[in-house]
Amino acid sequence: MTLRNQCLALLAGFVMSFNTLAATIDIAGVKLEDAVDVQGAKLQLNGAGIRYKVIFKVYVAALYLGKKAATAQEAYAAPGPKRLSITLLRDIDADTLNKSITEAFENNTPPDEIARFTPGVSKIRQALAEQKKLFAGDNFTIDGIPDTGTILSIKGVQQGDPMKGADLFNALIRAWLGPKPADLGLKDALLGKAP
Repeated sequence: MTLRNQCLALLAGFVMSFNTLAATIDIAGVKLEDAVDVQGAKLQLNGAGIRYKVIFKVYVAALYLGKKAATAQEAYAAPGPKRLSITLLRDIDADTLNKSITEAFENNTPPDEIARFTPGVSKIRQALAEQKKLFAGDNFTIDGIPDTGTILSIKGVQQGDPMKGADLFNALIRAWLGPKPADLGLKDALLGKAP
């Protein structure tokens, strides 16, 4: 390889590295991609933020949609695949995480709809419980895929078959985007609103 070609290759490497860096954001040390591929669909980062419990940082959540949504209703109505990504900032046992998710789900789901979504929520609770404990840096995602269902992946590994039901994903993300979210600041961040 000539010196000229080596220089061009080096320059191309710098440009690619810069483009890769420009396509991520950092929240509390968690690197989030500006766009992800879910089942062949390119989703863009709608918003991301930190879940606080009192003064403690618990996790970073990121919402990916096919197009930007400024309200919860727009996020629920968005067509195509969707993803909620959670990356822990501290160690947490599965029971504590499950209690938190269940409480937020029940606080944001109309009482007459809870029974319909309970089987899906139970599968997620069971998959998390099998982990016993999740550690700082661990990630799990919840994907809503039209005509397929809702898919939970923990540390990059899909947990069981997709959970059927077109509305399950939206019912789950109401825990973060609903009228009584556990963290209002995180809700605003997921909807792309600056603090």
